[in-house]
Amino acid sequence: MSVDLTAALLKIALFLAFFLGTLAPIMVWVERRACALIQDRPGPNRLGPWGLLQPLADALKFIFKEDITPTEVEKPLFLLAPVLAMLPALSTFVVLPFGPPIEVGGRVHNLVVADVESGVLLFLALSSLGVYALVSAGYSSNNKFSLLGSIRASAQLISYELALTLAVLGVLLPVGTFRLDAVVAYQQEHLWNAVPQAIGFLVFLVAMFAETNRTPFDLPEAESELVAGYHTEYSAMRFAAFMAAEYINMAALSALCATLYLGGWKLPFLNPPSGPWALTALVSFSGLAVKVILFMCLFVWVRWTLPRFRYDQLMRLGWKVLLPLSIVNLLWVAVATLQGWM
Repeated sequence: MSVDLTAALLKIALFLAFFLGTLAPIMVWVERRACALIQDRPGPNRLGPWGLLQPLADALKFIFKEDITPTEVEKPLFLLAPVLAMLPALSTFVVLPFGPPIEVGGRVHNLVVADVESGVLLFLALSSLGVYALVSAGYSSNNKFSLLGSIRASAQLISYELALTLAVLGVLLPVGTFRLDAVVAYQQEHLWNAVPQAIGFLVFLVAMFAETNRTPFDLPEAESELVAGYHTEYSAMRFAAFMAAEYINMAALSALCATLYLGGWKLPFLNPPSGPWALTALVSFSGLAVKVILFMCLFVWVRWTLPRFRYDQLMRLGWKVLLPLSIVNLLWVAVATLQGWM
């Protein structure tokens, strides 16, 4: 096995262990405990200390739960939709840099799985594929609530992707490249982009909530209106796949936001040690992980604090507020770049 292939497999294993094996189960516990804390309830507290083993019990429940396929569904699409939800979630992280270049055995390796020139474009292209899973699930379920949920999801994602993409363009303009490691290097020489591009950061942050269907933008699965929306007819591990994909998408977009606006893997006043390459990679990855965890906690806090929007309010915010703000931010960055202020 070649050195490059071994390095790529190690980087993939590190991301999968963090996103799928660690962050998603922990966030299930954090979500329930934070909800209970905000609502003055005990929350999960039976399995393990402070209920820490509750995610394991939930996983076992999903594994042994009866997997029901309704008789009137479009079976190929119905079975494929959970897979389509997981694939973009598990593939977007390949372009995220999590540390400086390291030297191993006389060869320099960039700490990113797919070291491509168009890193940001690849991330946005892969993440946009998630809408096909929601549309497929809603259409194939032969259920009016599921269909309405999938229509809402497709309109919502398309609307907010415009503002999100324009916010990303504002970050790329002064850097002059699509490479995310170059964006991190630019912020090391200047301020974090969240400071000069505060408007773009705010737009990206709000669009993150809409892109992941999180409260207050969870209209595609509004239980008071659509039962559970596009995944109403799903149960057992197929339902679990949709839920896991949601948490992984949250983590991936949080990592992208941290990379674009908050200096990526670098923490303030702390440089990765110049000792063994494994220590350098671990410390830098931990810096990115800390920022991702903070964003994930923000997701949970907002969910149990703000009420759900009406659908007309959601669309109005996307088209009449966020899109104009993202255009204003892009124009400001273009002028500042031409004048040499950035």
